[in-house]
Amino acid sequence: MTESWKDARFEASGLELWRGDRRLFTRLDFATGSGELLHITGANGTGKTSLLRVICGLTLPETGEVRWRGQAVARSRADFHAELTYVGHRESLKADLSAVENLSFELGLRRELGADDMQDALETVGLARATDVPVRSLSAGQKRRVALARCLLTAAPLWILDEPYTNLDVAGRELVDALMTQHLQGGGQVLLVAHQNHGVRQSGTRTLEMS
Repeated sequence: MTESWKDARFEASGLELWRGDRRLFTRLDFATGSGELLHITGANGTGKTSLLRVICGLTLPETGEVRWRGQAVARSRADFHAELTYVGHRESLKADLSAVENLSFELGLRRELGADDMQDALETVGLARATDVPVRSLSAGQKRRVALARCLLTAAPLWILDEPYTNLDVAGRELVDALMTQHLQGGGQVLLVAHQNHGVRQSGTRTLEMS
């Protein structure tokens, strides 16, 4: 576990959000600490992705507060964003760049990375033979793997994953479970939105069902 992760704690209290005249959720309270995973479940339309947008500071809730390391995210958004990584429905990759070029472009301003770091991450996610292929030529599952490699390379304590199993085969879904397990064992935290059950088998995993 990295020393700086020991005191990292995510907290959400009293969150409420409306979409037009429809209330998506109200009085949501939850928290995660080192080595913990929160699996957010619920039917389509219950506000799972909207909740993640609130957590990331992209949408303001009607009421409630999100805190990281005891500080309100609304007051220290840049510090919070520096310590999280987000994998959403869309991989947000540049089609004309290769996998390596995408990682270098997107992570270059965040931390210093060498070619070996990016190569190792791509090998970890099973893309050792596609590192220099333009992303537009990759399959949907391979693009998802590039996004997972980016997640690894951020070295962020908090992972926010929105349907990370999308477009992945059985081996790919097992890879996601293995990466989350490794991250948790290293002291990291995961907020996971997924319709299917995850395969993480260790203490510190909980479920929040939205309705």
